[in-house]
Amino acid sequence: MTKTWLRGLTGLALMAGAVACNTDNITTANRNPNNPTSAPAGALFTNATASAVRRWVGFGGAAIIAQQLANTTYPTADSYISLQADGTSGTFNAPYTGDLQDLRQVISKGRASGDAGVYGPAMVLQTWDFSYLTDQWGDVPYSQALKADSSVATPQYDAQKDIYAGFFVTLKAAADAMAAQAPGAPGLGGSDPIYSGSLDKWRRFDNSLRARYALRLINVDPTTANAQLQAAFSDAGGVFQSNADNAKLVWPGDGVNDNPFSVTLKTRDDARLARTMTSLMTNDPRLKVYGQPVVDSSVYSGGYGGMPSALNQDSANVWYRKASRPGAIFYPGVTSYGTFGTAAGAKTPSYLMTYAELLFIKAEAAERGLGGLSAGEAAADYNNAIRASMDQWGVTDAAAISAFLASPAVAYKGGTDGLKQIATQKWIALFSDDAQAWAEWRRTCQPSNVIPGPATIVPYIPRRYYYSTTEASVNAANLNAAIARQGPDNFGTRIYWDTKPTAAPTCQ
Repeated sequence: MTKTWLRGLTGLALMAGAVACNTDNITTANRNPNNPTSAPAGALFTNATASAVRRWVGFGGAAIIAQQLANTTYPTADSYISLQADGTSGTFNAPYTGDLQDLRQVISKGRASGDAGVYGPAMVLQTWDFSYLTDQWGDVPYSQALKADSSVATPQYDAQKDIYAGFFVTLKAAADAMAAQAPGAPGLGGSDPIYSGSLDKWRRFDNSLRARYALRLINVDPTTANAQLQAAFSDAGGVFQSNADNAKLVWPGDGVNDNPFSVTLKTRDDARLARTMTSLMTNDPRLKVYGQPVVDSSVYSGGYGGMPSALNQDSANVWYRKASRPGAIFYPGVTSYGTFGTAAGAKTPSYLMTYAELLFIKAEAAERGLGGLSAGEAAADYNNAIRASMDQWGVTDAAAISAFLASPAVAYKGGTDGLKQIATQKWIALFSDDAQAWAEWRRTCQPSNVIPGPATIVPYIPRRYYYSTTEASVNAANLNAAIARQGPDNFGTRIYWDTKPTAAPTCQ
């Protein structure tokens, strides 16, 4: 599979090599100038997948905000200085002119040929892609986005409530279309770097995403959350059944298409595990996968530990040797500052969604009596979720896993305490999918030890990012309408599903 999808990327790059690139704004063209509209659907899908995963899955600013990572030498993200509009505008703009546009073309080409094996997965992936935008900014262009060819050069911003409603409609339509696809259609085949064209697996991913988005609405719209959870769990296509169903991109590791975090770690040595996370991982076998032993054991005699978050420059520098680097599995082996990991680090998969997350969703739904599940199922789903996470990260010591599950802080308690345990362990299991970890913390207030550090420019944990500076100049009227509806364009404004924290028992 790897060679096939890599050829798709290479072929598309060759076709586009003579085309100039300008992705500075999303409203003047809404098209990707590096990907001609005549490119095959498979090549477009491959390119869109790699591009979107590089952007969203890894360790960006959300990992710092959620306090899974902290920085030593360059702590400007920890203080949120580099996470203001100038630092995040490109992340907002790029999907609209890149991967979302590619996927629009794939959907169009698939529908024209009547092949749900082409357009179904693209609809699912496009929804996944849009979700990262709306969960980090709130109201964003959605229903009018990607329609410059229809003379919509300045798209309106949709309310997040309506965007989520659109997700559920799209995912159901995609699942139904893939279920009805006649055998023998070409589909995406080897151009699909996630599932090699397996529609059974795409349907499970589709329904698992429906469950993710349903639970995200639980505090503001429990009726819809419950209905969509039940629809996801009862769909004939099913949800994830094991780690074999994980939606992941296995990188070729050829020096060009590498795990994006390993690319960063080739030249930067300022990332360390955050103490917020490591303090919750006592006796957790995953800690030795997530991190590396400290060089200076004067603080952590046990060999592993994190640094405090959001320190000033002088205080952060002290932790250079005293806190754990990220795990060796993320390092490409040869770097400019030493040798950590092996060449295999460039091939470390990026996870779009996992079986562990799906089981945590089921555990919470069961404890709350949602989605047709009962509280009696919660403990088993919770324990199995942790076991699935261990397996995902290569932890195989059965005795260590059992001891961890039996430890006082981890052994399932049920009720509100159980919901807090589910939320905390889910947050830990989401390591490397930092935007999801940040979203879950905002929804659940767990872990409760995620608090502002001493050097932050605002006295709270950000609830969202600032909008793109480009949009302020080229789509000001629609942007201003969104701000008027949603609230001031700053770190403190809560997006739709985050507006009723008192409805979450885990926030009490």
